[in-house]
Parts: sequence; structure tokens; C-alpha cells
Amino acid sequence: MSQKVVKPYDSGQSKKEEVAQMFNNISANYDFLNHFLSLGIDHLWRKKAVKQLQKQQPKMILDLATGTGDFAIACLALKPEKIIGMDISAGMLEVGKKKMKKRAFDHVIDMQLGDSENMPFEEATFDAITVGFGVRNYENLEKGLSEMLRVLKPGGQAIILEFSKPKAFPIKQLFGFYSKVLIPLFGKYISKDERAYTYLPESVAAFPEGADFMNVLQKVGYHAHKQIRLSGGIATIYIGQKPTQQ
Repeated sequence: MSQKVVKPYDSGQSKKEEVAQMFNNISANYDFLNHFLSLGIDHLWRKKAVKQLQKQQPKMILDLATGTGDFAIACLALKPEKIIGMDISAGMLEVGKKKMKKRAFDHVIDMQLGDSENMPFEEATFDAITVGFGVRNYENLEKGLSEMLRVLKPGGQAIILEFSKPKAFPIKQLFGFYSKVLIPLFGKYISKDERAYTYLPESVAAFPEGADFMNVLQKVGYHAHKQIRLSGGIATIYIGQKPTQQ
């Protein structure tokens, strides 16, 4: 199944370059907008996603598309030894590093600039990987998921939190109006980047959600064994496990 390529701008650059530019542009207001536009529900979604790792008790965690580090911070509840937060946006990481220092989390959470599709880590480095609202921004989805699988330890889990499309009335209609009209409107005036928050609903619409995404996980080699729909289907947690024997 070929995935439609949706990019933030029409600059002639690659999707990866445009996504990095977009997040650099909105980094100063990102945290405020993120919590404002999600009505604070994103915090509860991350908490539920992190709970999926409680039994595993991972010591080394990689948080990809970490942005300013909110998912990495949520992972502190697992009491890991080390969390690496990686992102392609230097602007977002700058905000995140200041946040970690201010809250005294920087001894556990290390914020690094890097590409999820080409990581500088050895095979089987991490006990768990988390990605919050980031995989739909991958330039090559299968390559990014394969790279995540490579650096996971056998038996380790990837917890992917991503937007999805509600199917039932009236959430489907309300979310459609909210994401296509209100989010771009507020995003434009607060972030000063008109395309960034128009790209959001476009990228959600193009993303292979639900069973389609589970199929992609299985195709690249995960034991994809669970998906949890949240808030009537506005978001979904996907859990993929690296096989203990390849």
C-alpha cells in the first residue's frame, strides 16, 4: 500500500527537511499550543501509553520525535536509568533542553539531535522505544520503523502514540470540524506559521491507521499485537514487540 506523501510546505525540499523547518518555526509556542489545542488530553494519552511498559520496566528508553520532551518526561514514571530523546528539529530540542534543566531531569533525559530513519546507535541498544505523534512525519515510514526495530533489544517494545480518525457520530463530525477549521485557525495566529497547523489534519488523513498500520509493523518485522483507541478514536496507541528470536 503506497502512502500519500504530505509535506508542510511546497519548497522543493524533502519531507524530512520541511518537517524540521516547520518544527523550528513553531518551537517557541509549541508546548502552549499542544496543550491548548488538545485541551490537555495529550497528557492523559501519554500517561496511558507509558503504562503499557510497566510490566517490562525498561532501563534504557529511546523517545523519538521527542520535540520538547513531554513523552520522555512521562517515561520517568517507569524509573529508567537513561532516556534519550531524539529529534530532527534543533529548535524544539533547545526548548526541551531548557525544560529538562529547569525541572532537574537532565541527569536522566539526554536530548539529542538526530534522524529517526538513520540512528547512531548499535543494534539492540534499547529496552523500549516511544514515539508520540511522530511516525506520520517520517519521510519513509517503513525505513523509520525498521530502524527502530534494529536498535530495540529482542523482546523490547515500541510504543507508538499517533492521531487517528474517529469513526462514530458525533465524535467524527466534531473532530473533523475541530481539526480542519479550529486547529489551523488558532495555530496560524499563535504560531505565525499558517501551514504548520494545516499540515496536521492533512498528515493525519494520509496516515495508514488502525489495521493498516498494524500490517506495516508486521511487514517490517514486529510482533504487532495490540492497538488501543483513545478518546473515541482521536488517537491510538500501537504496541509492537521485537521478536526474541529472529
